[in-house]
Amino acid sequence: MNKIALFADVQNIYYTTRQAYGRQFNYRELWRRVAEKGEITSAFAYAIHRDDDKQLKFQDALKHIGFEVKLKPFIQRSDGSAKGDWDVGIAIDVMEAANDVDSIVLLSGDGDFDLLLNKIRDRHDVSSEVYGVPSLTANSLIASASYYHPIEDDLLL
Repeated sequence: MNKIALFADVQNIYYTTRQAYGRQFNYRELWRRVAEKGEITSAFAYAIHRDDDKQLKFQDALKHIGFEVKLKPFIQRSDGSAKGDWDVGIAIDVMEAANDVDSIVLLSGDGDFDLLLNKIRDRHDVSSEVYGVPSLTANSLIASASYYHPIEDDLLL
């Protein structure tokens, strides 16, 4: 059976689906589709901890689906900007998982992950699937993935 590791860049998907469609992503449907292709041996959702009830309920829902939720604190800078980037953490976890799986599924449109997907393909012979909003997914990420799945109406709530 195909062993799959699933990685969800929650902030990226939240903002891209909201910007493109004004709707939320359906994580349960994603899980169902990925599980049809093999055994999900690990699944991580990377989010920002803001300590509000809505966020806590969402994180509980992700856990109930099967994700391990990894949180970073929300950091508000003095200039008003915010920090909460999980790119390095996601990259480390993907590299570690690549030794033990046949396929990596990445839920993100962030072009910074293109090098990562190339590396796991070349070094570990692992295929990769990317789910991202078509108009907001980096072309370099799409090109680096073995398979690209556009997030459209059927993956939205």
